[in-house]
Amino acid sequence: MSGSPGKPGQFPYTRGVYRDMYRSRLWTMRQYAGFGTADESNRRYRYLLSQGTTGLSVAFDLPTQMGMDSDHPMAAGEVGRVGVAVSSLADMQVLFREIPLDRVSTSMTINSTAAILLAYYRLVARGQGADLKKLSGTVQNDILKEYIARGTYIYPPRPAMRIITDMFAWTGREMPEWNTISISGYHIREAGSTAAQELAFTFANAIAYIEAAIAAGLEVDAFAPRLSFFFNSHSDFLEEIAKFRAARRIYATLMRDRFGARDPRSMMLRFHVQTAGSTLTAQQPDVNIVRTAIQAMAAVLGGCQSLHTNSRDEALSLPTEESARIALRTQQILAHETGVTNTVDPVGGSRAIEDRTDAIEREVAAYLKQIDEMGGTLRAIEAGFIQSEIQNAAYQFQRDIETGKRIVVGVNRFQMDDGRAIPTFRLDPALEKAQVESLRQVRASRSQSEVDARLARLEEAARNGSNLMPPIVDAAEAHATTGEIAGTLKRVFGEYREG
Repeated sequence: MSGSPGKPGQFPYTRGVYRDMYRSRLWTMRQYAGFGTADESNRRYRYLLSQGTTGLSVAFDLPTQMGMDSDHPMAAGEVGRVGVAVSSLADMQVLFREIPLDRVSTSMTINSTAAILLAYYRLVARGQGADLKKLSGTVQNDILKEYIARGTYIYPPRPAMRIITDMFAWTGREMPEWNTISISGYHIREAGSTAAQELAFTFANAIAYIEAAIAAGLEVDAFAPRLSFFFNSHSDFLEEIAKFRAARRIYATLMRDRFGARDPRSMMLRFHVQTAGSTLTAQQPDVNIVRTAIQAMAAVLGGCQSLHTNSRDEALSLPTEESARIALRTQQILAHETGVTNTVDPVGGSRAIEDRTDAIEREVAAYLKQIDEMGGTLRAIEAGFIQSEIQNAAYQFQRDIETGKRIVVGVNRFQMDDGRAIPTFRLDPALEKAQVESLRQVRASRSQSEVDARLARLEEAARNGSNLMPPIVDAAEAHATTGEIAGTLKRVFGEYREG
């Protein structure tokens, strides 16, 4: 399993998926952002683009993630709070106003309602006159990790998997440059997993998605080139670099030997990285700039394809414009001032790196074997095995901090209180009222009979097994809302309740 890392751009891609890596093209610099209304978030996106971001990364609020419209009773107080509120096509049109979608790569962190938000995005791009076959970007669309670590699920796992495989098939035809899923280890790590567990459980989820797509009649090489991944870059610098290198090798071997992939693109692990939000501290927040820079360097030395750097104030609030700019400048310094982009896999051959790469690969293999023996990922989730492993690791990590075995600067050592506070972002509560009023105007101006007819066709497709994406796009075009489309599917599929 372990052995020679090979050459960059060649199987098993330990040293990078491209021969020249950053010598010919830098990673995409994204800054995750979204808050309040679509209009507020649009201004932030255009600011970030003006400062040099090379891709957008959209955060959606909790109601949008859960398939609720902004005026749903349970949405009160959460509208625009942790991301932007998108309740209809009209919101998406405002969100990307004056942003040419044929020239920007967009990542959308959305899971249960990913099909709906992708439909909105496609309609906005079509309205701009973009070539839909060339749109580039990603929807996270990773529902299994929601049951494991995050909790923004709507439907039971099996119908949720159907929606995803429907998206694989439809997007392969209609938006062939679009990444249909970003299989996420990030939230698994944020929930407390170890580095090896992050990879193991992410790849266990990937196996489940690939098996479901094959069972739905798709050829592996028809969809695997558009699979992408999303990992965390934590604080153990050498371990994180080794983790990324091991991940590429594990995936390449898995795709070739287990699934019979023959297209080299199916074996290339392409991934986005975000620095570790869980490591940011409210104490001495300026020190978070240093943490983020080190974690970002690990991601770059590990060979990521795109990167988001967290802002210093995220343990306190959403980032201010200044904090987001500093986080972006961190990436720009790494790219243009450090020289690390001049050499492909500059840490390759290091005994410490190679030994850690091999060790992580062995630990991941042991977990995957155990999950296979349990009957696969869905069985392991239903039995609570994966959740329990993460909880145990999180408990041990916290115990190590509390006993002083693990030092966190400013928290359990080197504390100080100088009474100084940094400016933090404040969300205007009037934005929720404005969003609700905007949604009501959308409902008042549309053809309700047309909405009802298209939702009825969506319900029929859900019941008869047809691909769900065409009727979702049709409903979105008629200004059916996020909540109405999700609610239609919920009537057919039911709602998942943990335990």
